[in-house]
Amino acid sequence: MPRSLPIRVSRALAAAGFLLATLLPAAGPTTAADPLVIRAGTDQDLQVLNPWHSVTVADYEVFTLNYDLLVGFGQNLEPVPGFADRWESSPDGLTHTFHIRDGMKWSDGQPATSADVEYTYKLVLDAVASPAGYVGSGYLEPYLTNAGLKSVKATDPQTVVVTTEFPTTLLTQAYVPILPKHIWSKYTLDQIGKADAKGFFKNEPPVVGTGPYQAVEWDPGNFIRLQRNKSYWGKQGAADEVIIQHFADAATMVQALRNGDIDYVRGVQPDQFDALAKDPNIKTVEGFANGYSELAFNTRGKAAKGGASTDALKDVAFRDALGYAIDKERLVTATLGGHGVAGDTIVPPYHADWHVPPDNPRRFDIEEAKRRLDAAGYTLDGSGKRLDKQGKPITLRLTWPDSEAEHATDAQFIQGWFQQLGIGVEASVTEEGKLTDQLLPPEADGTADWDMFIWGWVGDPDPQSLLSFFTTDQIGSSNDSFFSDPEYDDLFKKQQRAVDTSERKGYIARMQQIVYDKAPYHVLYYDSELHAYRTDRFAGWTNQPPDSGTPLFGYGPIGYLSLTDAKATPSAAPSAAAPSPGSTAAGEASAAPSPGGPGVPATSSGSNTPLLLAGLIVLVVVLAGGILVMRRRSAVSEEE
Repeated sequence: MPRSLPIRVSRALAAAGFLLATLLPAAGPTTAADPLVIRAGTDQDLQVLNPWHSVTVADYEVFTLNYDLLVGFGQNLEPVPGFADRWESSPDGLTHTFHIRDGMKWSDGQPATSADVEYTYKLVLDAVASPAGYVGSGYLEPYLTNAGLKSVKATDPQTVVVTTEFPTTLLTQAYVPILPKHIWSKYTLDQIGKADAKGFFKNEPPVVGTGPYQAVEWDPGNFIRLQRNKSYWGKQGAADEVIIQHFADAATMVQALRNGDIDYVRGVQPDQFDALAKDPNIKTVEGFANGYSELAFNTRGKAAKGGASTDALKDVAFRDALGYAIDKERLVTATLGGHGVAGDTIVPPYHADWHVPPDNPRRFDIEEAKRRLDAAGYTLDGSGKRLDKQGKPITLRLTWPDSEAEHATDAQFIQGWFQQLGIGVEASVTEEGKLTDQLLPPEADGTADWDMFIWGWVGDPDPQSLLSFFTTDQIGSSNDSFFSDPEYDDLFKKQQRAVDTSERKGYIARMQQIVYDKAPYHVLYYDSELHAYRTDRFAGWTNQPPDSGTPLFGYGPIGYLSLTDAKATPSAAPSAAAPSPGSTAAGEASAAPSPGGPGVPATSSGSNTPLLLAGLIVLVVVLAGGILVMRRRSAVSEEE
């Protein structure tokens, strides 16, 4: 969740009037004939309309407005109709039939059928079978491969049958947009997946989709404007247009909200968030973290070209010792202003039924860190510098993406703590896109030329994607620390196939412990999602899930579809001629969340109601019904 350093706030506020005039699409005076536009602000870059290249939360937000998932997510994160309006699985859990609603059309008027599902899912199978093994950023196809996708066949225009290698309930959680075959099949896999390929398909406006809004204007890095899809099959919200606007920093974005130039912001600094709560026209919402921010290590160490600056990073004992020199509680206070909790494992407490704390938690103890480094053979020289096993002083390079400005505060503390160990830290920020490329290993056309970075991941309603980041086959894609452990890989496969909840939890608990012990990441904290919106233009704001989520930048377009015009009479609001995306399919169970425990953050609406750890309560019901089920990066991810 991006924020800016305090030093940037005064500068940005002083320049806000000029910046807003140049950054925002012109609003101007409105008339009765003008479209009703909702403007949402983010400090994540807006460089992607081809969904296969999605990395950040903002990228996912855009493609779930343009397209439908095969099965969507409801307000309580339960499976609801998407491209398919109903589905069922065979008793053995290997064959899954999805039924496409009659008469659905793409935004260009072409019929939307099961052939489009077949095309999209076969594209994933083709990408996995290709020399690269993935397409684009490599973030989307694991949703299907982790569910055991084996084959897909459109048996008639309204029916598609998917088979899986093992019994699974994960297909209804696949975050893969269904794409129009008549558009995308004109391009090769390379033209879709490789940005440097001749004829690369950027998917420039007008985008053709079945989602509620379609991108019609795109100024890369600045804004994306989407218009209502008149062919949309479901309920439509009050807004005629959606504009998602990039801001260079959170301070400018917050000032735009105060001025009424935008309606919604994601990624607010704690002090700004607390101040906004006092504005009568603004509501602040603190969503509980379904993700984390981490300090990651290059576990490959040195390489012939690129790589880390020292082989010490390959050593589990070295990485473990550094964990004792990180005061996570201090970071929660200093960086998050208390809006979050200290981290431990890679499955956040949001997933109440899956999060298992480590059995040997590290404590902040500089002397213990020194003792462990000494014991592991990393001694001090006469000047107090810590030496690697080749006798060279250790100086680690630390970076973070420019979209995550708050991590500069984390870096300052980490730099000071590590210096007490005799380890130098060179800290500097990196442009988000450049950092994404820089982290890649040689087999993915990168150099892995880095030592440590701070970033984060955002999870899904099921912990599957957060777990997948540490499997060996994700190296070169989402496994950015190059961690590889045979036991972990085996457990990942076992939890995929486990139908019994308690059995699956046992596997996931062990996986969390392995990553904690071997420390490719130190999870710094589970940072809350700090959002805010104006109440004078739109009403009907709906959190997803109701008591622990946020209205926008969640799981699909449901927040946009619930909006009404705050100045219109109730009868003036758009009405639905088709079932709402928030309604459940026939035979599917809908689950309501239940209250969480102490320490769970609450919204700042004046109520002291605790936020709910809703996602996992929902998943228990989903698993029981046999219909259970990445971030993308945040800004986590991108919470990943």
